[in-house]
Amino acid sequence: MSDQTAVAPEERALIDLESQYVVQNYGRGEHTLRAARAEGVYLYDFAGKRYLDFISGIGVNALGHAHPRLNAALKEQLDTLVHCSNLYYHPYQGPAAQKLAAMSGLQRAFFCNSGAEAVEAALKIGKGYGRSKSAGKYEIVALHNSFAGRTLGAIAVTGQPKYREPFEPLMPGVRYIDVNDTAALEAAVNDNTAAVFFEPVLGEGGIVEVDAAFGAKAKELAARHDALLIYDEIQCGLGRTGEFFAFHHWGNDFTPDVLTAAKPIAAGLPLGVVMCNEKAAAVFAAGMHGSTFGGGALACRAAVEFLSMLPDLLPHVRDVGGYFHERLNAFAAKYDFVTRTRGKGLMVGLELTVAGNWVVPQAQEKGLLMNCTAGNILRFLPPYIVERGHVDEALAALDAIFAAGPPADA
Repeated sequence: MSDQTAVAPEERALIDLESQYVVQNYGRGEHTLRAARAEGVYLYDFAGKRYLDFISGIGVNALGHAHPRLNAALKEQLDTLVHCSNLYYHPYQGPAAQKLAAMSGLQRAFFCNSGAEAVEAALKIGKGYGRSKSAGKYEIVALHNSFAGRTLGAIAVTGQPKYREPFEPLMPGVRYIDVNDTAALEAAVNDNTAAVFFEPVLGEGGIVEVDAAFGAKAKELAARHDALLIYDEIQCGLGRTGEFFAFHHWGNDFTPDVLTAAKPIAAGLPLGVVMCNEKAAAVFAAGMHGSTFGGGALACRAAVEFLSMLPDLLPHVRDVGGYFHERLNAFAAKYDFVTRTRGKGLMVGLELTVAGNWVVPQAQEKGLLMNCTAGNILRFLPPYIVERGHVDEALAALDAIFAAGPPADA
């Protein structure tokens, strides 16, 4: 990574300030990319080197960087109204909620600032609904290897001990089962279950798809035991898999009671949402939950622009995503340490038989940004505006890395 090894004075000042004053929880090092600007599907460092951004802020920048339509709307909004709190109405929260209701099949929206906050609100709804039925109805069924966020409630339903154990004891009553294990699901859900909570596609867990049979059983059991069915679509939702929401791949009868979404919703600005049916929404009476910043005018203006564009973007996501999967499948035939592709649309994982962290810095050196999750899954979350030519560019870099083979300690 020679281009990042030599540190210019302005970059050294940036690194030193963060080293001195910022909590050191991200593990950045001397070779960490120092981003100066971005446009379209590319990031640029301070030296002007261009990087193909196939992680898009971890699935956030759905329209890429500096999209002209989004920028025009935001510049106009900055001169009009940025924030007024939820004490008052503004012109964009209602329209954003209306669009989300049409896309999700759910009736009401609660806006917050992030995916973790959306999960917290969804858990409160689930717990509140159970409490309204009986004091003992507080259990939540979640999945092993899932990831729901970094707050205490979110890590309590995250099925990875490494995130939970440093902060235990956490919220009690969570039962974890294996993904797509319908027998375990049936054994776990009972009359004390307040909510069944899972990602239709596990993102941080390795781009693992929940199948329709599991989804059907979850819906059936939630109805039988009067529990809420909650889908966490923070990473897989809002077009990432080629449908408005990933659960739509299962068919028309899988609408949950509650759904969380966040990452791409405001195309780069912080915004999260919980979508609810009327039964779930009734849990929150006035004053029971809220957010100072959530659903602010600037973020909701961005959401309205993105959501207005999303229906026309879905065919493109499916087309380029299909091409990406097809090209990656050829790697499985070419390299013995490549197993298969995972995911749908532009939520793409490439499974290796070895640990995959060695690929990430080499890809950065070659001008490609992506990451590795679940130890051996290379994860790609490119912007929805990506073209087939960009896929070719990314795979040329990967091919050169794979041709040299994994290191001996991978």
